[in-house]
Amino acid sequence: MRCLLRPLALIALVLLCPGVPAAGPKPYTVALAPTGNAKLDQALAASSTLASLRKASPIGTFALIGRARNDEARFRTVLESFGYYDPQVTIIIAGQRLDNPDLPTLLAGLPAQPPLTISISFRPGSLFHLGRVEIVGTVPEKAREAFRLAPGQPARAADVLAAGTRLLDALRAEGYGLAKVSEPLAILNPASRTLDVTFTVDPGPRVDLGPISISGLQTVNESFVRRRLTIHPGEPFSPAALAKARANLAELPIFSSVSIQPATTTDAENRLPVSVVLGERKLHVVSLGASYSTDLGVGLSASWEDRNLFGNAEDLKLSAATMLGGTAITGPGYEVNANFTKPDFLAPDQSLIATIGTVDESLDPYDRTAVTAGIALARPLYPHLTASLGLAAEREQVTQNSITNDFTVIGLPLRLAYDNTNSLLDPTEGLRGNLQLTPTASFGPPSATFLLANLSASTYLDVSPLAGEKPARTILALRGLIGAAIGTSLANIPADKRLYAGGSGTVRGYKFLSLGPQFPNDTPTGGTAVSAASVELRQRVFANWGFATFLDAGQVSTNGDPFSGTLRFGAGAGLRYYTPIGPIRLDVAVPLNREPGGDSFELYIGLGQAF
Repeated sequence: MRCLLRPLALIALVLLCPGVPAAGPKPYTVALAPTGNAKLDQALAASSTLASLRKASPIGTFALIGRARNDEARFRTVLESFGYYDPQVTIIIAGQRLDNPDLPTLLAGLPAQPPLTISISFRPGSLFHLGRVEIVGTVPEKAREAFRLAPGQPARAADVLAAGTRLLDALRAEGYGLAKVSEPLAILNPASRTLDVTFTVDPGPRVDLGPISISGLQTVNESFVRRRLTIHPGEPFSPAALAKARANLAELPIFSSVSIQPATTTDAENRLPVSVVLGERKLHVVSLGASYSTDLGVGLSASWEDRNLFGNAEDLKLSAATMLGGTAITGPGYEVNANFTKPDFLAPDQSLIATIGTVDESLDPYDRTAVTAGIALARPLYPHLTASLGLAAEREQVTQNSITNDFTVIGLPLRLAYDNTNSLLDPTEGLRGNLQLTPTASFGPPSATFLLANLSASTYLDVSPLAGEKPARTILALRGLIGAAIGTSLANIPADKRLYAGGSGTVRGYKFLSLGPQFPNDTPTGGTAVSAASVELRQRVFANWGFATFLDAGQVSTNGDPFSGTLRFGAGAGLRYYTPIGPIRLDVAVPLNREPGGDSFELYIGLGQAF
């Protein structure tokens, strides 16, 4: 009882005595001394509530001492997890050690200002290593090879736990769907600076998949889901097969969530039942969009989508867009499209894509009105690599340099697309590549046959001082483009099928489609070859703000050879505001060697990074 009354009396004395200011929140500063190990320093800083709650949750001096003692225990846990099992943690508050029994009284007598200083230092001590490493239980040799934990290795907790996870994953990959690996039993040997580790393993029997139940469907036909599934009863249990089946369903726009879980026990036939739980998105969705750039003006778009038109995840999307008021536009324009996608058409993982639309555009290089239609088959070839082959047709009227021609254009577009980036609107790693070859026949006059070839790619490199930091703070983004029209002369190619550059998609700072040879009135002729490249540095400076600087270069030529035209450069910078959907982008770019009739700068506002 006395040990309880003594601190209670001290607290009452501090609260009731006039002139003692310590009852209210007490500001403080925190300094953590480096250990010489950057990753360890980062983990220690991340574990500190003194640091993370300093501004968000101010407290009085007595609670501050409790927070410091809590941090002391957290620091020891971090140090031990790195293999330092006899560390020393020293916390000094206002010049006094944390273990000083008079510290509460001393802090209570200090004024509210200046803030208390808290300094924390570490002596990790000797790095412990693994001593005896033992697996108790029967483990197949292939699974044992995945364990990769041996005596003499540093006794880091993350490495030990990862070895257990690898062992369990290897057993499951071998078909042991009910395998169990215990938490490691660790015995510390301070005299030898070693840690003995023992895992207990129960592999259980190899199992096959049993009945597959499906739940959560509202509008999608269960028969379609069963055809779409890539796992079937009687097949050997395989986590990789379950993951593939889940990804195959999750890529359909109709599903918001997909869970595929094996049961924890076998059925009467000694097979492992599987549960597929699906969540459907709203059947219909309306989207609105807006953008602005000085060359293309105000862009407005709207779409309506049905994600399950006939019950088998067929997707129908109706969209419309318009552009108004830009310096590269000579009159209002619009585009209206209907896109229909039917998954698993004639073969698993093969989609039928049909489009029909109309467009009316008035641009500096040409004016065009057209009705378009297309049909294509698309299927994945490998992870991240997709191929499509189709038939496209247009009936169009094109005016360029006061000459109007009517064309019927038929193309056979072949496309290979690779994308392993981690985000559509704000990629920070990975590669995107797109190769498109389109044999084309245009019936005029003039008439011609030619091949349109286009190769583009972009990649994203995390160059943050702490690579792997989430979210990534510093990204170097690179983009390249090369294209050619092969098989005929420039004069025989409809103006809208020629190659152009300029604008946010190629060389910023120049008007849309403005680069390359020009007519006497300073309007672009288009070309038979194009090449462009961009380098952009994206820096996140606060939680939701960032900026970018960039340099673009590109050229258009009429002799069919890329890199043979006059090279034009554009440079600029911009702001980024990061939202849960993607970054809002505001960029300003200037031409470094402006063409005749070109703008002196361009402004771009939109959602998502430029590329």
